Amino acid sequence: MDLIKNKASTQPDDEEKRPAHEQVYRTLKSQILFGDLVPGQPVTIQGLTDSLGVGMTPVREAIRRLISDGALIFQGNRRVSVPLLSANDIEQMIFARISIETELSRRTTRNISSTEIDHLEKLDQRLDLMITDGDVGGYLRLNHAFHQALYSHADAPILVDLAERLWLRFGPSLRIVCGRFGTQSLPDRHKDIIVALRNKDAEKAALATAQDIEQGMGMMGDALPST
Repeated sequence: MDLIKNKASTQPDDEEKRPAHEQVYRTLKSQILFGDLVPGQPVTIQGLTDSLGVGMTPVREAIRRLISDGALIFQGNRRVSVPLLSANDIEQMIFARISIETELSRRTTRNISSTEIDHLEKLDQRLDLMITDGDVGGYLRLNHAFHQALYSHADAPILVDLAERLWLRFGPSLRIVCGRFGTQSLPDRHKDIIVALRNKDAEKAALATAQDIEQGMGMMGDALPST
């Protein structure tokens, strides 16, 4: 599965080789994942077409895929929006994320090399800088990058795909959490995960992952309006 990257780090040559509908899908997916499209705020298909500078057909194709992913809902009158999460949605996501992502961490513990752990540690150090600086956009992207890099070593593509779909559903609301609590109040069990990986302790890696999920999603439940 592809790691969604900041536009500054994307290779233009690679992007140009992809079909227009795939480029649009990746762009909209990134905007949704990192909260650039606000949950609950309708946007028109024509507005997306104009903002992206592409034709209607690739936008419609991308929207169909994102609706299938659960990342968008159709509002009628050629409008779509990022879904608002309910308390029931969050409860289900906590269960699903812990079930899937803790198993990914376990499997990664068995596969990952010391060099790859060093890479995770460098990502986490950059993430710490984003937290200190209050850089919400940087935090969201690096937090996602850390988990993507972690799970990429699990050798479990089906589970990784399921995890990515869940991230598309709750990711937009993380920006709301950051807006309410600030980046410095956000939970971060990444260092515990890294220590567990270095010690080859799969259960501690899974536990730290579960705690990271529970704390972050719990804050999301507190930050979002009750529905």
